[in-house]
Amino acid sequence: QVQLVESGGGLVQPGGSLRLSCAASGSDISVYVMSWYRQAPGKQRDFVASIPSGGNPNYADSVKGRFTISRDNVKKMVYLQMSGLGPEDTAVYYCKAAARREYWGQGTQVTVSS
Repeated sequence: QVQLVESGGGLVQPGGSLRLSCAASGSDISVYVMSWYRQAPGKQRDFVASIPSGGNPNYADSVKGRFTISRDNVKKMVYLQMSGLGPEDTAVYYCKAAARREYWGQGTQVTVSS
């Protein structure tokens, strides 16, 4: 079992950058595919990016070239570096760990506004 806590969200101006962090506790996270999802108000939760241990990351088309996902299995951390942010990126961002089961964090709010 793993517990996930996201941080790093906040208010940023259009064109700005933010780095989200996901701290994991409990199990060794190297067995999990780690992902970021986001949910805008009134919309479904959408995939943003994922990264398996030792594998290549995957990105939603909407964030390719702007967002970078990374992980540090020793520190049990997952990161989402976001740049070129626009109002369409405003959402609650969630971290997910997936293997035989899925675990979610509580989310961190990202608001892009001038």
